[in-house]
Amino acid sequence: MTRQNLVLTTLLAPVTLFLGVFFLLPLVIIGLFSILSPGLYGGVEWSFYHWNYGRIFGWADGIDEIFEPIYLQILLRSLGFAAMTVVLSLLLCYPVAFWVSRLSPKTRLFFLFLVTLPFFSSLVVRLYAWLLILKPSGLLNSALMGIGVISQPLEILYTPAAVVLGMVYIMVPFMFLPLYSAVDNLDRALIEASMDLGANRIQTFFKVILPQTLPGIMGGAVIVFIPSVGNFIVPDLLGGARGLMIGNLVEQQFLSARNWPFGAALSMIIMSVVLLVLLSSLGRAKKAGV
Repeated sequence: MTRQNLVLTTLLAPVTLFLGVFFLLPLVIIGLFSILSPGLYGGVEWSFYHWNYGRIFGWADGIDEIFEPIYLQILLRSLGFAAMTVVLSLLLCYPVAFWVSRLSPKTRLFFLFLVTLPFFSSLVVRLYAWLLILKPSGLLNSALMGIGVISQPLEILYTPAAVVLGMVYIMVPFMFLPLYSAVDNLDRALIEASMDLGANRIQTFFKVILPQTLPGIMGGAVIVFIPSVGNFIVPDLLGGARGLMIGNLVEQQFLSARNWPFGAALSMIIMSVVLLVLLSSLGRAKKAGV
């Protein structure tokens, strides 16, 4: 082993050990639990039990485990909420990223500080603030009724709309930062050349600007989508029964129902979705030459 390889191995060893102990090992344990029998009073029994997945996807035996389509519905709902969060975050952040990139350096740094400011406070506290805003007697309904827009309070809290709104609020910084980095690194000379050669604004956007900012869009979409799929805090506080997501099911199975194998199976499905999204994004990035 050369000196350079030895130095590299020494530097990577702590990170590799940390990831192995605190990421790979728990993942292996969850994967193992997902094919074991549930214990009578919680925990697991060390016997092979594939009905945990059959209960979700339809090959349950109908005796000990029953196939319930509600689990697939909740999974699809989670994917839909995550996709909506990505789209809305992108629509909010993309034009703002261009605006911020044109500010003076000092103003730009101040705005970036404002974007990261929510990280300095507790997520739960910020979500409880949304409870005060969205409840029937909250700030939003009071303001709308005060100016005469509505005559009775809107039912926003404990709805899917409240869940998506809460997740967009949380995920906006994660979408904005990759987008801003891509926009800030735009080659302005190519944009000027496109305009000089007769392209209009729409053609310039789709032929020049969008391809250059695509890495930021893809990075932000992946960073937002993955935690949104398994999010359970926002649906728990803002969604109620109508905003239940697969992350809430995992929490319930481990803490309330004490069915660890079924909770582990749900967790592995979330991990599979995450892996599929990552592989798909990598494939698209290679195809696009990003």
